[in-house]
Amino acid sequence: MSGWVDGVKARLGRRAPEEGAIAAAFLRSDRFRQEREGDWKRLEGIVTRLEQGRLRALSDADVLDLPVLYRGLVSSLSIARETSLDVATTHWLEGLAQRAWFQLHGSRQGFGAWLKGFFTGGWSRAVRAMGLDVWIAFGILVAGTVLGWLLVAHDAGWYGALMGGESVRVPGATREALRGTLFGGQREDGLGLFATYLFGHNAQISILCFALGFAFGVPTLMLLVQNAGMLGAMLWLFHGQGLTVEVVGWLCIHGTTELLAITLAGAAGLHVGRAMAFPGQRGALAAMADAGGRAAVVMLGVVLMLVVAGLLEGFARQLIQDTGARLAVGGSMLALWLAYFFAYGRKASHG
Repeated sequence: MSGWVDGVKARLGRRAPEEGAIAAAFLRSDRFRQEREGDWKRLEGIVTRLEQGRLRALSDADVLDLPVLYRGLVSSLSIARETSLDVATTHWLEGLAQRAWFQLHGSRQGFGAWLKGFFTGGWSRAVRAMGLDVWIAFGILVAGTVLGWLLVAHDAGWYGALMGGESVRVPGATREALRGTLFGGQREDGLGLFATYLFGHNAQISILCFALGFAFGVPTLMLLVQNAGMLGAMLWLFHGQGLTVEVVGWLCIHGTTELLAITLAGAAGLHVGRAMAFPGQRGALAAMADAGGRAAVVMLGVVLMLVVAGLLEGFARQLIQDTGARLAVGGSMLALWLAYFFAYGRKASHG
């Protein structure tokens, strides 16, 4: 019996120091929290008002003290982790630190504000910043168009290689057959499906022009030449039947938007490729990050332009059967795009 009592006393003697250590840890945790809880609560109140958009509820002292309170919170969190304070306090401090960091360093711009900034200068400034690449891409398109014309003029066999499976617009087609493809060749009930197909095709070309820029821009140049060669071959075919003005009007109504979008997509790819090949003193990663961000803004706009081009190609071109009206619509669209890209938003870019 005495042995059992001694055993119990021994176990109780071992538990006493353990319970004392636990009690001491709770005491330290409670004291640590009491000493700093006032600053934590004040920071939480400031962050909550910022999250609710109640900026006017903040005093000047609150705004000035926000960074100081945040640094104090981070310091407290570091101590809490190192000294293994209670889990609930540590988790609460982590959540408050994340919320405060976002209010100090995160972007609080809503989608509406971002969209407004994009259209009121962000997109046009990004295009102007790639001015050299835009001119290079445009020059390649012009050269590719001329090359396509010269190739099929020298050997009509090139037409099939450039244009693929064309069945009506082919060398040897009569003037009437070719003219029929320009006027009244599409039923109105199929316009929506046609517009969807054209948008997908043009979007694929533009995305490829941009994506291939990461190979130092060389595949982008080749793709621009290939697509411009198709345009040159088509112009040669209709010119041979005296339908040059008619085919230009047929292409113009949507082509001014579509070709400009493809030019910008190619320019975006070249912009990234040039940054990789010639990063300058900034280093390759910094140059690519800068060029990639600018090119991404341009590509968002390119997608919108392709939507417009698809609607013009699938609807307006089929519904407007007069060459003069087609030229007027296409010319007006070109003027609007050029005015936006090269005249609009310049004040903001210098500000």
